[in-house]
Amino acid sequence: MTVTTTPPPPAHAGGSPSTHAGGSPSAVKSAQIRLFGLTIDVLTMRGAVAKLMDWIAAPDGECRYVVTPNVDHVVMAQHHEGLRKAYADSALVLADGMPVVWASRLLGKRLPERVAGADLVPALFDAADDSRKLTVYLLGAAPGVAERARREIESRWPAVEVVGVYSPPLGFEKDDAENANILARIAQADPDVLVLGLGAPKQELWIQEHRELVSARVALCVGATIDFLAGEKPRAPRWMRRTGLEWVHRLCSEPRRLLKRYARDAREFPRLVWREFVHRRVENDLRKE
Repeated sequence: MTVTTTPPPPAHAGGSPSTHAGGSPSAVKSAQIRLFGLTIDVLTMRGAVAKLMDWIAAPDGECRYVVTPNVDHVVMAQHHEGLRKAYADSALVLADGMPVVWASRLLGKRLPERVAGADLVPALFDAADDSRKLTVYLLGAAPGVAERARREIESRWPAVEVVGVYSPPLGFEKDDAENANILARIAQADPDVLVLGLGAPKQELWIQEHRELVSARVALCVGATIDFLAGEKPRAPRWMRRTGLEWVHRLCSEPRRLLKRYARDAREFPRLVWREFVHRRVENDLRKE
């Protein structure tokens, strides 16, 4: 276990208003689509960062959390009621996987672009400057990794201060005392942004349960992002990310861990797309009658 804590010294597409939880009306204005049983916000990376910066500056002090579904999360959500509830209670749902974006276009529910969690965090840090500094807490990754990520972040983004890092022990989510310890550490640091790198669905379930006690303005459920920032795991080349082939890079990097998961997703996701397509055809036929 690694513990380090330091005291803390826009345009959106039109459409229906958000149905996510998230507090004040200012938090619920982006257009949305319904896809695979999930409500996904129709936002570009630029629009997502602008919304996060608005929330960080909001005076209410409420913690709003963001989830970033990829194909694996979409497949998982079909059978996991808790994950669906966590998504429903989130303030923002951003499509991480390119296949999810492609499916939205095929089904006539166009998402403008992929907004991956591993890209969202650096983009948010890029928005910080001398006039609007950011404080960040890193929760997750293996012991020592978040500390390396801290050094990389503060070296690359001078306007971002990492006010605490913590690598919780296995099974922490079932330990009330450990959860209280985590919440106390975050409260002491009082960050603008909580970066959750606990893996899905653990990170989504944890923040959904504890969001009212989390002393951060924004919480981002972004999986392996802390590992990427630390250089612990390499990101795929940019061309692979743009063409939807990042999964190939990750599979080659961690075949033993990911092969079974990706095989399941390759089997289940096309079925979900077909089901959505049939449902859409039926709805269109009913409207014509």
